[in-house]
Amino acid sequence: MKPSFRRQVEQFVEENIVAFHENRAANLGRLELGTVLKAKNPYLFKAKNLESAADLVRGLLDARLSSSEEGSFGGFMEELAIFVASETGDGKKSTAEGLDIELKRDGVRYLIAVKSGKNWGNSTQHAQLRRYFADAVKRLHQSKQAGAIQPTLGICYGNFKTSNNGTFLHIGGQSFWQLLSGDQDLYTDLIEPLGCQAKRFNDEFEQKKINMYNKMTREFTNLYCDALGAINWKRVVEFVSKNLPE
Repeated sequence: MKPSFRRQVEQFVEENIVAFHENRAANLGRLELGTVLKAKNPYLFKAKNLESAADLVRGLLDARLSSSEEGSFGGFMEELAIFVASETGDGKKSTAEGLDIELKRDGVRYLIAVKSGKNWGNSTQHAQLRRYFADAVKRLHQSKQAGAIQPTLGICYGNFKTSNNGTFLHIGGQSFWQLLSGDQDLYTDLIEPLGCQAKRFNDEFEQKKINMYNKMTREFTNLYCDALGAINWKRVVEFVSKNLPE
């Protein structure tokens, strides 16, 4: 990465990563025991012989936070990809529904949908993306200056061979960031700026998470443990799965 562009990336990260950390803390503060308890299968926890209220709450909370953070950070990475494309080539945020970037590279117009990781979405969402690509291509072909058009699914991380299924180009990891920037080393150069202020934010978040562990463990013990402190699994299952009133 050229020094001037590295500084641009660092500045973008410094200005935008704060929102990720703030959202992370805000999501933690909004969580309630009932919400995280209903999000997981109580039979699984019983089958794993999990009998500690503290361990159960920790497992529930960690799973919920991990899912939330993946989504939030995925959004940040998509914005970073748009920034890189706009700063290193003829790239811009796409106005087409369901797509993120339009980029011209070597005479080809790439219509790019950005996803954080390759294991994204279900079959319905995959079908919807194909429709988004088809609609965007159809619209562009109405212009005589459209030129060569390549629908592209760009994945921010992962190592797999670039492929083209006839509908769209599937590209990820190093190859994806190189397509956006023309720099084969960008995918590794990005990692250092992402650590900006991470320790400070993480130290603050970890203390808030410990407090939430303690708060939810106390609440769970009061609601779902007997006088001896053992988990009342029948009561847990009733809360998660009992029929609602007609």
